[in-house]
Amino acid sequence: MASEASVRLGVPPGRLWIQRPGIYEDEEGRTWVTVVVRFNPSHREWARASQGSRYEPSITVHLWQMAVHTRELLSSGQMPFSQLPAVWQLYPGRKYRAADSSFWEIADHGQIDSMEQLVLTYQPERKD
Repeated sequence: MASEASVRLGVPPGRLWIQRPGIYEDEEGRTWVTVVVRFNPSHREWARASQGSRYEPSITVHLWQMAVHTRELLSSGQMPFSQLPAVWQLYPGRKYRAADSSFWEIADHGQIDSMEQLVLTYQPERKD
């Protein structure tokens, strides 16, 4: 699924706004759906290892540009979407700046079959 190589596309969306958990909209009104959220280390490993530490896991998110027909709302605290920013703004240097001022690198922006994919990675600063 998301591990396949993708064909490179042009400029990624300039801005993504959350519409509801896991669903974003860009400046052209296109819908982007969160299809994969990966934590490294995993939430379980991080919880065991982080006792007394300020270390945060890195996060990789895969977004696919696709139409969304369902209007079922998810709880805003539902994991793993609660860890994602409400807004991403395209920033120079193949990255996005989130509403919380964190930076997310564009790991991939391409096309798999007919699906446009955007893969973003957050690498926290080590504080230990």
